[in-house]
Amino acid sequence: MQFANRLECLKANVFADMDRAKARAILAGRDAIDLSLGSADLSAEAHVTEAIAQSLHDPKTHGYLLFHGTQNFRQAAARWYEQKFGIAVDPQTEVLPLIGSQEGTAHLPLAILNPGDFALLLDPGYPSHAGGVYLASGQIYPMPLLAENNFLPVLADIPAPVLAQARMMVLSYPHNPTTAIAPLSFFREAVAFCQQHDLVLVHDFPYVDLVFEDLGSREQGAGSSNFRIRNSEFGIPNSLLAPSILQADPEKSVSIEFFTLSKSYNMGGFRIGYAIGNSQLIAALRQVKAAVDFNQYRGILNGAIAALSGDQTGVQRMVETFRQRRDRFASALHRIGWQVSIPQATMYIWAKLPAPWDRDSVSFCTQLVEATGVAVSPGAGFGKSGEGYVRFALVQSPDVLETAVDRIAQFWKD
Repeated sequence: MQFANRLECLKANVFADMDRAKARAILAGRDAIDLSLGSADLSAEAHVTEAIAQSLHDPKTHGYLLFHGTQNFRQAAARWYEQKFGIAVDPQTEVLPLIGSQEGTAHLPLAILNPGDFALLLDPGYPSHAGGVYLASGQIYPMPLLAENNFLPVLADIPAPVLAQARMMVLSYPHNPTTAIAPLSFFREAVAFCQQHDLVLVHDFPYVDLVFEDLGSREQGAGSSNFRIRNSEFGIPNSLLAPSILQADPEKSVSIEFFTLSKSYNMGGFRIGYAIGNSQLIAALRQVKAAVDFNQYRGILNGAIAALSGDQTGVQRMVETFRQRRDRFASALHRIGWQVSIPQATMYIWAKLPAPWDRDSVSFCTQLVEATGVAVSPGAGFGKSGEGYVRFALVQSPDVLETAVDRIAQFWKD
């Protein structure tokens, strides 16, 4: 049986590779601790699940849901965005519901790229960003993210011949996997660059709320007495620490942003997010979606409306939960001699590997899970520039995270 050539580019997948390694460990009788996938172990808030539960009893929610039927959700998304970032949003033309932001970032290249066009992607970056480009028969130019540049791309390094064939740039900050934050000044630079070179600027924004209320030095240990310094002491609101791309492009001239309720509201399994931004880009993505799917079950949108419009203390609890996990896990790693930077955002630790694994992250992760049951993600799976790192997802309780570090220490000794 013959398959399309584009499938060749989709064979490598960091999560699938680690899933096979985890399966081998479980077959060997290992007690698994999975820190490889950024799927939170926390629950959606009760007022969210109650809104979904009540919808089940309403027969009007059981049919197909077309665009007009998503109006209440689009209005809730626009209000949420306006309140958070102070940017006016038209819910009719500038908001589009998505089956999670990953669906949006994967489908948008189909609306922008012709075969052979370049997309400028972060390296390392989230795998689905590349997958969407491959599905559209586009080419990828990886923008290296290096520690010495604070894991921000150097736009001036992009070759002119590539720019001549490029149609889109994809950013994502706070960044998965490096945990870096991009300042508003960088976003303004990126907007101006994309305007100059006629590029669509795509910003994947799943960790908008997962910013910690401290400015601890990335070189300090988590146990440092000076570690917890409130943003408010510096007069820096979280909306500036993790800005929206539309704060740099309030006219929405070239930009589209993707938000998901998976992280902020622990609704990953419900698959609900939205795109917001330039009305022409929203309309183009809507055309692609119309050929692929209807919208989600109306009850899920009702739950999302409750999440966006209701009590936000659950978001604060979620952030504090991951801050505590970050501190405990980083402290434990420091105790065994693995010095890691303290992330200011996201649910991850991006850790530089020691020798002899500093050039083979896949071997480290494979050997670790098969020997100890602790599964983590190899940096090489996120791109060439991710080699030499691993990503820990803080999706277990603090006690389990410390157990994972104990096993890592034993793995090193052995």
